[in-house]
Order: sequence, then C-alpha cells, then structure tokens
Amino acid sequence: MLALLLANMLTLTFSVQDAESLEPPATEWTRTYGGTVWEEGECAVETSDGGYALAGRAEPFKGFDFWLVKVDSYGNMQWNRTYGGGQGDVARSVVETVDGGYALAGWTCSLGAGSDDFWLVKVDSTGNQEWNRTYGGTKADDAECVVQTGDGGYALAGFTWSFGAGQSDYWLVKTDANGNMKWSKTYGGVYSDRAQCIVETSDGGYALAGFGFANLIKTDASGNMLWNRNYGGLAYSVVETSDGGYAMAGYYSVGFSCDFWLVKVDSHGNMQWSKTYGGDEWDMAFSVVETSDGGYALAGYTESFGVGEADVWLVKTDANGNMQWNQTYGGASSEWARSVIQTKDGGYALAGTTYSFGAGGGDFWLIIIARGTVQVRIPGDADLNGIVELRDFVLWANNFGKTVEELPPNIYPDFDNNGYVEMKDFPIWVANFGREYP
Repeated sequence: MLALLLANMLTLTFSVQDAESLEPPATEWTRTYGGTVWEEGECAVETSDGGYALAGRAEPFKGFDFWLVKVDSYGNMQWNRTYGGGQGDVARSVVETVDGGYALAGWTCSLGAGSDDFWLVKVDSTGNQEWNRTYGGTKADDAECVVQTGDGGYALAGFTWSFGAGQSDYWLVKTDANGNMKWSKTYGGVYSDRAQCIVETSDGGYALAGFGFANLIKTDASGNMLWNRNYGGLAYSVVETSDGGYAMAGYYSVGFSCDFWLVKVDSHGNMQWSKTYGGDEWDMAFSVVETSDGGYALAGYTESFGVGEADVWLVKTDANGNMQWNQTYGGASSEWARSVIQTKDGGYALAGTTYSFGAGGGDFWLIIIARGTVQVRIPGDADLNGIVELRDFVLWANNFGKTVEELPPNIYPDFDNNGYVEMKDFPIWVANFGREYP
C-alpha cells in the first residue's frame, strides 16, 4: 500500500511550498519594575496562573535585599516583597513550589555564620515569608540556583570558600521540605571551581553546570559524583534534553573577547557538538532552554550587536545548534538577560536588567516575545534533523489527521503550516525528499 501510494502521488503535479522562515517573532510587550535607585533582575518563572515571578536584588536604603515581584500575564504588578537585612542579600534563583508559593535562593551578608552564606527563603502565594534557612561556614558561600526536588525538598547549588579542597568548590546542598539540611557535597580541585546551575535529572540525581575543574558534573540521588567533564568554556546554564542528554550555555573566550557558547552532550557527558555565536566584542549567554521544536534558545547580552553599550541578545537554534534567528533588545545604555523561558503558548519570556528604561538606576526588565510560526528548516523534515528522509514520511503517516496541538513534542509533519496533518502535506514531502539543510 505504501508503494502504491508513493507511485500515485509521484504522478501528481504540484508546487513546492517553502515553509522556512528565519524572521524573529515580534515583541508583544515589555515592562520595567523598580524605583529610582538600583534593582537587578536575576531570574524569572512562568507561574501556574499564567503570570510571572521575577527575583533579584533591590537597594531600599543601603546594601541589597532579595526582591520578589509577581505580575499577571500582561506584566501588571500584583505584589512585590523584599527579604533581608540590607547588608547585601542577593536572590539569584526562584521556583514556584508545589503548594503555590515560591522558594528563592541566593546569598546573604546580613545573616548566617560567614561573610556570605547560602540563603533559602520560602514564601506563600502572596509573598509572605514562611521560613528561611542559611547554610555556610566562616568564609564566603554563594548559592546560584535552586530546584524543588521530587521529594518536596530543595537542592541548592553554588560555590563555597568555607569547605572543600580548593580555593572555592562546587557546593550542593540538599534539604527537606522545611529547609533543614539533609546532606551536602563539595566537588573541585585546588583552584577556583563554581557551580552556576542545577537540574534534578530523570534518574533522581543531579546535573550541575559551572566552571573550573569541570563544566558539567553528574551525581546520583545522594550527591555522589558519577562523572565530570570539562569542555573548555564557562557554563552558566544546563537543561536535561528530551533525548536524555544535556545542553549547556555560557561563553567561550575568543582572543580578548568571548562568544555565546552552546554545548550538546549525551547522557554520559560525551560531547556531540559545540557551537559559538557572536561578533568581535563580548557576547555572554547566561540561560538556555530546549524549545518545543527540539532546538534551543539562549539569552544573555551582546556588545557586538544592537544599539547600546550592551543589549539583551536572544539566539534561537535548531536541534543541531545551527542559528535560525537572533534578536537584540535595548536602548542607549546597558541591558542584559539572565533568564529565558519558553512560555506555555510557545513564545518566549526574557528577564534581566535595563539601564536605558524604567524609573532610574537599574530596573528589572521583562520582555515577552510572541509565539512565532513553527520554524521548519526544510519542508518535509518532520523530525527537524536537517534532512528529508523516509522517517519523516512515517512520522507524517503516524500522525495523519492530527492538529498541530495534538502532535508529540519535537516533531512537525504539518508541512504546509495550515495547522493540520493531511494529504496536502504529502506532495511537499515527496518534492523535498533527500534535501538537506546546507
């Protein structure tokens, strides 16, 4: 039947429809949050009610406090809260918790045992503090990232000068649901090693990204190191990918400047490919997400492109790291993004800091980018791997009759982009059979 169908369809006369589009999606809206002094945005999450929660630092009088801002789906502020003693308390990460509240992690100079300590703050759905915990020794210990774990507790990653083998070491702290430490582990050599991001992996362990003796560390559920790898750059963000591997973003030094850096590895940390993106100046990525089409979105800042001293830069790639489109956002002064999210509707949210807009000094900046047309590199390439082949026909046949909303993640057999997998898609696949992305 397959052979007959192919023979019949090959006799048809049709025109090839090229669905390739490299234009970046439009900006839906942007908002700034802050006063006349100084605020810096460090992280954002899309919340279960369709809004966003942004965390970072605010300067109320002197020093800094944790600052948490909750906004609705249009960016209108619903409430904001500060937490700290005003001596230098910086929130670097926020997660929405299973009870509808939030957990913030960073470091505190106001509380704890040392000059800086890991600080974990748990609040309810309206920002009222429920509890807080510090972790650290007599020296500087800074948390960079927090995740809520499958057991309801938390895992915090950063670096410690109080413990470990070297100047600073990766530090992983595991707590229960009330923030009580269950265990902690250090990883490092004799020099400075710093973790910047953590994810709980599908096997119940953890993957930590950073720089120093390793860019990526994989542990079991108890924090015992299974393997570590160094790929030569500085990693700031990691995600576990849909194929069981990992993607990391950061920056790679090139002479006296640096470029965005994206690395894809398998489940054992073996590098599959590495890509850089940038110009002649400093271009640094701080966040990466795997996108619904199997590609990646990276965000940070660029001094090579844009209109200001530094601009927010968003780079979108395909599954193999080939750039599909990029866009800068900014004014005459400096802006940067510390966080990128693919939103539930398929668009993007960027969170960071602006010095060009807002009320004064630095302000939190939230940019919402519209959902764009699904980017099909080659019409007929259902699995988005860069070549039109028989596997793409099988995916088309297996999903025949579905709408795009019903499709499994990371495939796109709607070759004419009309929202349905139907017979009209078949001649497009035939016409492009064997075509590869150049």
